[in-house]
Amino acid sequence: MAATLTARVRRHVLDIDLTLEFDHAPVTVLFGPSGAGKTTLLRCLAGLDRPEQGSHIALGDQVWDAPRVHVPSRHRRVGYLFQDHALFPHLGVDANIAYGLQHVARGDRPARVQEALRAAGAVHLAGRPTRQLSGGEAQRVALARALAPHPRLLLLDEPLSALDTPTRTRLRTDLRQRLLAAAVPTLVVTHDRSEALALGDHIAVIIAGRLRQHGSVEDVFSRPSDPDVAEAVEVETVVWGTACGHSDGLTRVRVGTSELLAVADHDLDVGTDVLVCIRAEEVALQIPNTSNPASPRNHLAAAVTAVTPDGPLVRVALDAGFPLAAYITRPTRDELDLAPGRAVIAVIKAPAIHLVPRT
Repeated sequence: MAATLTARVRRHVLDIDLTLEFDHAPVTVLFGPSGAGKTTLLRCLAGLDRPEQGSHIALGDQVWDAPRVHVPSRHRRVGYLFQDHALFPHLGVDANIAYGLQHVARGDRPARVQEALRAAGAVHLAGRPTRQLSGGEAQRVALARALAPHPRLLLLDEPLSALDTPTRTRLRTDLRQRLLAAAVPTLVVTHDRSEALALGDHIAVIIAGRLRQHGSVEDVFSRPSDPDVAEAVEVETVVWGTACGHSDGLTRVRVGTSELLAVADHDLDVGTDVLVCIRAEEVALQIPNTSNPASPRNHLAAAVTAVTPDGPLVRVALDAGFPLAAYITRPTRDELDLAPGRAVIAVIKAPAIHLVPRT
């Protein structure tokens, strides 16, 4: 059911041109801070909001919005999962799922409901009163309701945000598998980095109503295009540096009182100011005097300035001649006896350092 979505959308502060090919990237995440315009874009795609003059929205060869063209929401075959799930409390699970099946013959509706329940992993919820559902169960039923009409496009607006943290964490992987099995082109709105990484193949970063970067999830999160995107995708270390030379295919960059070796995407002249982006999970820590085999790695003398638990990991703040963050496991923290003031060596592979030329 793959298709191409073309969206040139103008509405209020939103001004976006976006083309998505779903053949090899079935799930696209619309990512960015709250108020960036992600939900507005979703509502325009669904036909719930009408974009301004000059906009153009099409899925495959079907034009939904254009000058003198507006296809109503009910004719777009779009499944929409709202942030709060929006189930009808006076209807049971089966009736909620069947609500959008008016175009299906009455005798065929029970089979379609069961099919949707299976696709959402919610067969065990059939016949249940909606008021008795937990948050995770309501999310599954809402997904089943969105899938029941066999949509051409599936839109999910912060689908896990209404859940508690343990439930949200547990359902991420399951939701990803359900979306792939459903084989419906999908857009997911989120501002949560973990959800974006778990759910998406492709990501579009929207900031202040503008599309700032899009590409594979791995590429965008590890190689942000500018300082605003780096902040949005929560790169832990973002500092300014200056290119100071080249050797063996690597670029030398002066950052604070330290020098780094990086693999540059651009030909950088000496003296070029660059934004240096380093994800905390790419930083390994060693005790001093550990042998350093020859490799494209940076070995920086550093001092620990803070050690903070962060979920299952530990975040270590370092002074390496510039502020640097690292994520390590709790056993590693204990093994290295980390505490403020402890001297360590921060090890970073050259390809893990992303440079953005200043413009």
